[in-house]
Amino acid sequence: MNGWRRVCALADIPPLGARVVKHAAQGDIALFRNADGEVFALRDACPHKGGPLSQGIVFGRRVACPLHGMTIGLEDGCVVEDGCVMAPGAGCAQAFAVRVEADGSVWLADA
Repeated sequence: MNGWRRVCALADIPPLGARVVKHAAQGDIALFRNADGEVFALRDACPHKGGPLSQGIVFGRRVACPLHGMTIGLEDGCVVEDGCVMAPGAGCAQAFAVRVEADGSVWLADA
């Protein structure tokens, strides 16, 4: 599929967890799966101090950074609430378009 690449099967992403995939141009990308089976993709680095978001706790449409508890929205990668002291404009983790096909294959948009 032009502009998309298959990265894994939905079953490879644990519910309420994450799987990291390597992207030649973008580095590590974390694929998250919430309790509703929705899949999201973010650069695997907290915007605060670069902690591995893939090791955080997934709840609803959010993930908590494992280093400082900062809450990041899975839809857009932006900080939802301030769980620690951070510099103004700490920003967002880059979000990537992702889709799940009827056969359970997970596709990531080329960025």
